[in-house]
Amino acid sequence: MRKIRLLSLALLILAMSAAAFAQFGVSITIAPPALPIYTQPMVPAAGYLWMPGYWAYGDEGYFWVPGTWVEPPTVGLLWTPGYWGWGGNAFAWNEGYWGEQVGFYGGVNYGFGYGGVGYEGGYWNNGAFNYNRSVNNVNVTNITNVYNKTVINETTVNHVSYNGGEGGITARPTAAEETAMHGQHTPATAMQTAHVHTASTNHALLASVNQGRPAIAATAKPGELSGSGVVAAKQAGAPYKAPESKAATKATENKAAENKAATTKATENKAAENKAATTKTTENKAAENKAATTKATENKAAENKAATTKATENKAAENKAAATKATENKAAENKAAATRTSENKAAHAQPATHAQPAAHAQPAAHAQPAAHAQPATHAQPAAHAQPAAHAQPAAHVQPAAHAQPAAHVQPAAHPQAAPHPEARPASAPEKKAPGGKE
Repeated sequence: MRKIRLLSLALLILAMSAAAFAQFGVSITIAPPALPIYTQPMVPAAGYLWMPGYWAYGDEGYFWVPGTWVEPPTVGLLWTPGYWGWGGNAFAWNEGYWGEQVGFYGGVNYGFGYGGVGYEGGYWNNGAFNYNRSVNNVNVTNITNVYNKTVINETTVNHVSYNGGEGGITARPTAAEETAMHGQHTPATAMQTAHVHTASTNHALLASVNQGRPAIAATAKPGELSGSGVVAAKQAGAPYKAPESKAATKATENKAAENKAATTKATENKAAENKAATTKTTENKAAENKAATTKATENKAAENKAATTKATENKAAENKAAATKATENKAAENKAAATRTSENKAAHAQPATHAQPAAHAQPAAHAQPAAHAQPATHAQPAAHAQPAAHAQPAAHVQPAAHAQPAAHVQPAAHPQAAPHPEARPASAPEKKAPGGKE
C-alpha cells in the first residue's frame, strides 16, 4: 500500500504543470512573514536529512511549506535551503539545492543545524550520515550513528525569514559559501517538489489564514500533512502583519510598476533631451565655428585680394609714372638734342646763307660791258666758289630760311660786288699778253 502511495505521488508530480510551481522565481514587493517557532519531528530512519520549513508564495499569497525529513538524491550530498532576498525593488526566491558543501542561504536562522552559516546537524562518514543530537531529534534506539556537539549560534537569534530590504538580514556569503555556490549542484528531488505542491493546496497553510502560526509546521516525511508525524507551530515568530488585499497588492505592484516605468521614461526622456541638447549645442558650435572660419577665410581672401589689387594698381601706377617720366625725359632729351642740333646747324649755316646774295649779285655780271677784257671774265672762279653753294644743307634748316627778308635788302647786296676785285689780285699771276699789256 505504501509503495502504491509513493507511486501515485510520483505520477502526480509528473502530471503537475509548470504553472503549479509559480512560487519559484517570482518577485514581489511584500516581505514574507517571520519564521514560526516549532519543534522538529523525530527522524524516520537513518539516511534522512532535514529540510527546514519556509514561506513560499502562491496565487493567494504566502503559504507555509512544513519542514520535513527527506532522502538525498545521492549519498554524500548535503542540502542548502532556499531563501528570500531583496533585489533592489522586489523580493525574489532563491532555490535550494544539493551539493557536497552547504552554500549561502541568506544568513537566515532556520534552526535545527541551519543557524545562518553552514550546517551543524551532522556529516557523512563512510556512506553513513552521523547526526548531532544537540540540534536533531534522533531516536538512538534505531540510529546509532550519532554524536553530541553543542552548537554556538554566532548570528543574531531572530526569526526574520529574508535577506536584505527593510528589516532584513544583512549577511553576505563567506569565501567557503562562495565556493560552494559555484560548485556542482543537484536540484530538489521529486519528493521535495511534491511536498511543496501539497502544501500549496492546503488552505490552512496560508499566512492570511494561520496568521503566521501554521497548524502543520513540520512533518516526519514529505507530503504527509496529517498523522502522528505532524507537528504544529508553538507560536508565530513575530506579530503577524496582514498584507494588503490581493487587489490592493496588485494595485500597489501596478503602481510600483507605473512609477518605475514613469521614472524610467522620465530618465530616458531626460537623457534624450540632454543628448539632443548636447547634439544641438555641438551642431550650433560647429556651425558657428564653420561660419567664423568661413568669414575669416573670406575676410582674409578679401584683404589679400584688396592688398594684391592695391599692390597691382600701385605697381601699375609706378610703372606708368616711370614710363611717362622716361618718355617725357626721352622726349625732352630728344627735343633738347634736336634743338641743339638745329641750333648748331643754324649756327654753322648762317654765313653760307648770307652768301646767297652774292649769288644773286647779278648786277656785277651786268658790268661786263665795261670790261671787255676777258681776264675779268676769268674771274669766274669766284662764281665757282661752290663751297658756298654746298652750304645748302643750311637751306634745309628752315629757321635759316626765315632769314630771307634780309636777303631782299638789295642795296645791301650790291656793295658786295667789291669782293670781286679782291678776287682779281688772286688772279694776278695770269700771264701777260705779248707786248707787256694785260
